[in-house]
Amino acid sequence: MGAGPFPSELHDEMGEAIRQRGGEFGTTTGRARRTGWLDLVALRYATRLNTLSALVVTKLDVLSGLDRIKVCTRYRGPEGAVFDDFPYHQTVLHHTTAELTELAGWEEDLGECRTPSDLPDAAREYLDFIAEHAGAPVAMIGVGPGREQVVWTDAGRQTLLGEEAVAVSGRSAL
Repeated sequence: MGAGPFPSELHDEMGEAIRQRGGEFGTTTGRARRTGWLDLVALRYATRLNTLSALVVTKLDVLSGLDRIKVCTRYRGPEGAVFDDFPYHQTVLHHTTAELTELAGWEEDLGECRTPSDLPDAAREYLDFIAEHAGAPVAMIGVGPGREQVVWTDAGRQTLLGEEAVAVSGRSAL
């Protein structure tokens, strides 16, 4: 089991609910995986470090039914230091806590959504918030466990992978 730093990890009923809804258990061992709110500080760092041109958000459907959704937008150190950017060394990260921003949730089931406009307003606002903070557009969104349960965005359709997916699905526009 990964024991590295995870400032936005949830050790409560919400963490367990997300784990159950998302099926976050090891395939071989059945061991419970760690769950937590999306860490946008780490995602922004990974986006920059890996020169990502687009993001894929999976399991968006797991968040359906939540009144409020939180995301980590900065870290706070034990002495009160604020980290808007990823700390220079992992030992610093081990001692931080997540500062969370609350966003509106949504009730709707996303399983039948196939275009961005099919998504609830709050889900689109959540995705826009992620893209803005990460510095890369969201290209594809997973809205269920099925292979066909994806939403391609305009940014995703502009990629070679997106063009191939559209051609295979027989749709000229998603």
